Amino acid sequence: MTYTPATRRRFLRTLAAAAVGAPILGRIEHAAAAVDGSARALRTGVGAPAWLEALRTRYMLAPGITYLNHASIGTVPRPVHEAHAAYLELCETHPSLYVWGDPWREVTEETRAGAARLLGADPEDLAITHNTTEGFNVLAHGLPLDAGDEVLFSNLNHPGAAVPWERMAARRGFRVRAFDLPLDGIPDMGVDEVVARHVEALGSRTRAVVVPHVDNQVGLRLPLAELSRALRNAGVRWVLVDGAQSAGMIDVDLSASGVDAYAMSPHKWIQSPKGLGMFWVAPALRAELPPMWHRTGGSGRGPSARQYEDYSTRAWPAVVALGDALTFQDAIGADEKARRYAALRGDIQARVADEPGLRWASPVSARMGSMIVAVEVRGRSAPDVGEELMSAHGINVRAFGGSANTLRLSPNLATPEEQIHAALDRMAGAAR
Repeated sequence: MTYTPATRRRFLRTLAAAAVGAPILGRIEHAAAAVDGSARALRTGVGAPAWLEALRTRYMLAPGITYLNHASIGTVPRPVHEAHAAYLELCETHPSLYVWGDPWREVTEETRAGAARLLGADPEDLAITHNTTEGFNVLAHGLPLDAGDEVLFSNLNHPGAAVPWERMAARRGFRVRAFDLPLDGIPDMGVDEVVARHVEALGSRTRAVVVPHVDNQVGLRLPLAELSRALRNAGVRWVLVDGAQSAGMIDVDLSASGVDAYAMSPHKWIQSPKGLGMFWVAPALRAELPPMWHRTGGSGRGPSARQYEDYSTRAWPAVVALGDALTFQDAIGADEKARRYAALRGDIQARVADEPGLRWASPVSARMGSMIVAVEVRGRSAPDVGEELMSAHGINVRAFGGSANTLRLSPNLATPEEQIHAALDRMAGAAR
């Protein structure tokens, strides 16, 4: 668990020692108690209908909105939002103290430790950044690639993990190449085929391979341990992972993954405040990868991954509230999250199979899939259907055009099944 009552008491004592006024200190205490109270309540009756209804009451989605787009932007639980608001107000009572001073440091390190536990990582290997793309910019600017070396990724790579390499290639002299994983073959792909297609795509100068752990478009879950082992055996030096869609949604064990770097956006499935990222860098790579940011006075941070978050002024209240988001997710529990997501995914898959006007475009295998699912509405343009769903029915999905031509559904744990089925009814009715 990210925070303990003892940690909170130490934090509040630090604030009191800094001569914070009693009203705002009381609000901080109330917000902290609300997060802890929600966590305790959510541990009772996990999975039962009453528990699910209690979970739903902790979100702030507008009435009339069916939100099936958590893979783009997640929803912050109300207790986490209120804690964040209290930290923001506190910051304004003494800005220089709470931006540059020590009061946030202890609890921020607790946040880092909680995130590391979620990821099966050492806290020293984890930086708290702004988003996934920042991690890939650090890599594209600083990875020690020679002229002619190649960076490889597939068509499932997100632009945030692709564009930094494309922009830096000409300046630094390395090459970038993409290869296609056939979208029509994704439903039947297994571990061996995914690994084989990546290995077959390697060139003689491929030094780095960029992969999503869970891809943004069809929800393919790549087998990181098997893939990284095969790539290294084939001569690849660095395996770099986009974890924006995995952290908080599926189990992540970076200590067993065999990869070199893993960048994340906790605002999606960890449901933290926006504008936060996490960037895990293995010790061996840190020895070669310089930071992109340098404070005016010098960082003096040593060899840990903290060197990649050396911003000086930053939004500390959001960083602290990330710890509250981790506490909230921890209260639900990894096993219950896995069970609930598997049930939702299976329900959608079965429903799509029963609708002649719909086609399932994501992996059929649960092992290869995730809570991101892609569905084609036969005979229709996906962007057109997506616009109709939102404008006429308040159903928010992500549409992919072109050869994909699919609607991406990414519900959250608390999304009611009846809302999902109503969305599928509308999609089936739109088919031709």
